[in-house]
Amino acid sequence: MKPRYVVMVLLLVGGFWFVTSHLTHRSLRDLSFVGPRGSAAPLELVEAKTAPVCNTEEQDGIEVYKRVLPSVVNITSTSLVFDFFYGVVPQQGQGSGFILDKAGHILTNYHVIRGANPNRGIQVKLSNGKQYQATVIGADKLHDLALLKIDAPDLQPVTLANSSSLQVGQRVFAIGNPFGLSGTMTQGIISAIRPIRNANGALIHNAIQTDAAINPGNSGGPLLNSAGQVIGINTMIASNGADQNAGIGFAIPINTAKSVLADLIKFGRVVRPSLGIVSFGIDPDLARQIGLAASHGVLIERVIPGGAAQKAGLRGGSQLAYIGNTPIMLGGDLIVAIDGHPVTSNQDISDFMEHHKPGDIVSVTVFRGKQKMTYKLILGEAQDSES
Repeated sequence: MKPRYVVMVLLLVGGFWFVTSHLTHRSLRDLSFVGPRGSAAPLELVEAKTAPVCNTEEQDGIEVYKRVLPSVVNITSTSLVFDFFYGVVPQQGQGSGFILDKAGHILTNYHVIRGANPNRGIQVKLSNGKQYQATVIGADKLHDLALLKIDAPDLQPVTLANSSSLQVGQRVFAIGNPFGLSGTMTQGIISAIRPIRNANGALIHNAIQTDAAINPGNSGGPLLNSAGQVIGINTMIASNGADQNAGIGFAIPINTAKSVLADLIKFGRVVRPSLGIVSFGIDPDLARQIGLAASHGVLIERVIPGGAAQKAGLRGGSQLAYIGNTPIMLGGDLIVAIDGHPVTSNQDISDFMEHHKPGDIVSVTVFRGKQKMTYKLILGEAQDSES
C-alpha cells in the first residue's frame, strides 16, 4: 500500500510543478473567466460612436409630430349624473381637439363635450401643460362637431388641407389623447374613402377610413397627411364591441367641417334646410296595404305651418290609422322624387338636404292619390322641433 501513496504524492507534486512552471500569468487570468458554459472569451460590448440615423420616412414622422403637437389639445368635460342613491356626482370624459386660429377657436367632436356645462365644465390642456376653461361657441350635433374657444396667448393653429383629393394608400398620422395618454401619435394609411353613418344616423360623405390606431380619447383629434396638414377629425372606430382599436377607424373629412364652421361661429349652430313636413317612410308591403300609387316613397303626415311644403301647396294626411301601435296620418301626398332623385325613405331626404341650404329652390314630385304632380319649393330652415 505504501508504494501507491508514494506514487500519488509524486503525481500531485509533479502536477503542481507543471502548472506553476509552464502556465503564464496571462493564462491564469484568462482561465478565471471561464463561464458555466465553457466560454473563455471576455465580454466585449459594441457601442455606436454616433447618434442613430433616421431614414427619410422616420424623419418625416418626427417633423410632423414636432410641428403639430403644440396645436393638439386634451379636453376634459365634466357633467353631473345621478349615482345609485340618486345623489348628484360629477362624471368626467376625455377627448382631443385642435387649435384653429390664434383667437383660441378649437374644433372637436360634439360627443366629447356632450352633457358638460357649456361655460364651466370643459377644461382644455395644451401640450405645454397649461390649462384653460373653454366655452362652447356652437355645435353640430347631427355630424358630431363642436366649436370651443379659450383665451390663451401664443397659440399655434393647425393648417387645414383640402380633403377632396385624398387617395387610398396615403400615409396618415393621428395625434391625440388615447386612454388619457396625452401627446400620442400613431400612423397608418388611408384604407378606404366611403360613406358611413355615425351614431346619430347622419351620413358622412367621403369619410376617411384608416388603420392608424384610434382609441377612446382620440375623438376630436386631427388626422394628418405627410405634410402635417389636417385632412380629418378622428371620430369613431369599428371594434366589434371591444371598445378599442381593431385597425378600422373613421375620420370626418375636414371639408365637411369647413362647410359648417361659418354657421357655428355666426349662429352657434348649423343652419339646415327643410321641406317643412312630418313624414313616414313607405315600403312595398305597406304601400300595397294602403293602396298607394307607388311602392316606395315618403308619405306626408303633416305640413308644418308656414313651412316650405305648406307654402308650395303640398298636403298632409287627414285620416288617423295605426301600424301596430304606431299612429300614422293617411291621405297626404306621397313624395317619390326630389329634383329627379328617387326618394324611398326619410334618409334619402336627409341625404339630399346635405347638398342644399335654406332658400334653394327644388322640385318635389308627389302622388296625390293616383295623380302624379311636381311642385317647386323654396327650402326653409329646419327647426329643432321638426322630426
